[in-house]
Amino acid sequence: MIFNIWKDIEKGKLDSVYLLVGKESFLLQETTQKLIEAALLEEEKDFNLSTYDMEETALEAALEDAETLPFIGERRVTIIKNPYFLTSEKKKEKNEHRLERLEQYLQSPVPYSILIFYAPYEKLDERKKITKLIKKQSTVVEMNSLSDKETAKWIIDLADAEKVQLDEEAIEQLLLLTAGDLLTINEEIKKLSTYVGENGQITKEIVDKLVARTLEQNIFELIEKVVHRNSTEALKIFYDLLKANEEPIKILSLLATQFRLILQVKELGKVGYGQQQIANTIKVHPFRVKLALKQAGLFHEEELASYMIQLAEADYEMKTGKKDKQLVLELFLLKILKK
Repeated sequence: MIFNIWKDIEKGKLDSVYLLVGKESFLLQETTQKLIEAALLEEEKDFNLSTYDMEETALEAALEDAETLPFIGERRVTIIKNPYFLTSEKKKEKNEHRLERLEQYLQSPVPYSILIFYAPYEKLDERKKITKLIKKQSTVVEMNSLSDKETAKWIIDLADAEKVQLDEEAIEQLLLLTAGDLLTINEEIKKLSTYVGENGQITKEIVDKLVARTLEQNIFELIEKVVHRNSTEALKIFYDLLKANEEPIKILSLLATQFRLILQVKELGKVGYGQQQIANTIKVHPFRVKLALKQAGLFHEEELASYMIQLAEADYEMKTGKKDKQLVLELFLLKILKK
């Protein structure tokens, strides 16, 4: 698990080659930063830290850098970004990548360098010889979305580092308002910690007060009000969004996205998929799936399919200028609120 690897890094237990792979950008950046901080002193970074983008620079240049003795320090860190040659992607290459040179390096990495492959890809091409070799010869860290349990644990760790506490309701509300986005959670914990001070307690009420609601969160709450036929609150949220200068087309698009998600999780749940399985299948954060599952139980599939058709028609009417954009949205909301 990634937290165990972070602990090893923080203790100074470093390996020669790391393969960081996955689409969770915050985890990629955080793990890379932890490796740099553990390997190099601040004054050493200018001399012993280098980054090479494989879409711009030849692989051989990065390997030559890794093999160069460190200057003023004991280690060198070389980051290889976008190693697309590990994937099935076809690119028009600006530079020739001599993969046999990498194979030689991996068989015998220099002891004073840490080589980091920064691979922001969903998956690698496991059929390739070089992919098999790098996975065998490196510490592989998968940067996938964390589960609810893992995210909650990470939030507690962040709070501990800031010397504050969160109760269970505060964690749940923070997850709700951030939709589980790790970068946002990290920033919000720092803000909340500053507010309560050292040894302070972050409560659900404080989270509600200080954590800004995203447009996506407002759309979720709008659908919640619609589900429970609370027309007053639903329309209040809608008009507040318009007052905040949110574009009706953008609101419509997010409504369609959320209703589509609800329909997808309902269908997958019906055939026995669990929350994590659904998240992996449709490529969304597990916490969004958890919220959608709660809403899915309040709709029939036929009802959701009907809403998707109505939303597609509303989108056409907006984009062709057949009706006023705000009016189109109002009519859609009023229609489903009256059911």
